[in-house]
Amino acid sequence: MVSAAQRVESLSSSGIQSIPKEYVRPEDELKNIGNVFEEEKKDEGPQVPTIDLKGINSDEPGVREKCREELKRAAAEWGVMHLVNHGISDELIDRVKKAGQTFFSLPVEEKEKYANDQASTNIQGYGSKLANNASGQLEWQDYFFHLVFPEDKRDLSIWPKIPTDYIEATSEYARLLRGLTTTILSVLSLGLGLEEDRLEREVGGLEELLLQMKINYYPKCPQPELALGVEAHTDVSALTFLLHNMVPGLQLFYQGNWVTAKCVPNSIIMHIGDTVEILSNGKYKSILHRSLVNEEKVRVSWAVFCEPPKEKIILKPLSEVVSEAEPPLFPPRTFAQHIEHKLFRKTQELNGSK
Repeated sequence: MVSAAQRVESLSSSGIQSIPKEYVRPEDELKNIGNVFEEEKKDEGPQVPTIDLKGINSDEPGVREKCREELKRAAAEWGVMHLVNHGISDELIDRVKKAGQTFFSLPVEEKEKYANDQASTNIQGYGSKLANNASGQLEWQDYFFHLVFPEDKRDLSIWPKIPTDYIEATSEYARLLRGLTTTILSVLSLGLGLEEDRLEREVGGLEELLLQMKINYYPKCPQPELALGVEAHTDVSALTFLLHNMVPGLQLFYQGNWVTAKCVPNSIIMHIGDTVEILSNGKYKSILHRSLVNEEKVRVSWAVFCEPPKEKIILKPLSEVVSEAEPPLFPPRTFAQHIEHKLFRKTQELNGSK
C-alpha cells in the first residue's frame, strides 16, 4: 500500500517549493503546459461544443431532430461536449459534489482507512497512481474509485461512511446517469442508421454495462507548469460523464492543439470513449485529453466511466458501418484485450520502440 507520505495531498501540504522529479513531465510535454486560468479565458479558436438536451425527446419532430443532430455532430467532430438541461437536478449534483468534497476534506489518515490494494489489482477505494509505467512517471492527483451501478454489483463496504449522505446521493446520481446513458446511446445508434437499442445491447445492456466512478482530487501544485493531473489519454469506456468543482483543468487535443474546456455552470461534460469509437468504426471520436493543475485552487472532478464487461463481449466495428469503401479500422478484441493492447503500446512508446 502507498504510505500517507506518498499521497499527493500530503506532498502538497508539506510546503515543498519544488516537486519531486517523478512528477516532472518529459521535455516534449513541457513545451505546451500553460497557466490553466489564462488558457480558460481564451475565446479565440475552437471551443468544446455545448449541447442542450432539452429537446432530445420532444414531441415536436423538428425540435427533436435538431437536438439529436447537434449531439451526433459533436460526437463525430469532437467526441466531447458540455451537456446542459440533461435532466439531473442541480440540487442532486450539488449533493454529490458536497459529499465527495467532504470525504476529501478528511485528514489523510482517515482516508487511508479506505486505501485500495493495487498489488491485488483491486483499485476500488482511495488511492494514488503508482509508477507502473516504463518512465516511472507520476500524476499530481489522489483519487477514490468505486463501482456505482448496477446496484447488485456494488461493494458498499468500501464506500465512504462520512458524510452520511454519500451513499444516498451517489447512488441516486448513478441511477439517473444510467438513464441518461441509454438516451445518449439511442441517439448515437440512430445516427449510425442502426436500431435505437443497438449500441446499448452491444455494450452490455442494463445488466452488464458497469458505471465506475472515480473522484479525482488535484491538490495545489507549487510548479504547475511542470506537472499534469492526468497525462494525455483516451478513455477506454463507451461513454464518460464528468462533473467538476468549477476549477478549470480539462484539456482536449483538437486539430493539433490543446483546447481548454470552459467551466459551464450546471453542465455535465461527456466524452465518447474508445468502445463507441470502435463499434462505430471511427465515425464517433474518442478524443485525447489531459488535466492541468494549478497552485491557487484545489480541483476536484467526478468521472463516471460506462464500461462494457471485460470478457463477455467482442468489441469490433459493427457490420452495418463497414463496407469495401470503409473497411474495419479496429481488429476484434475483448474489452480486457483492448486495455492490455493500450498498455502494451504505451510501454513500447516509452521504451522508444515503434
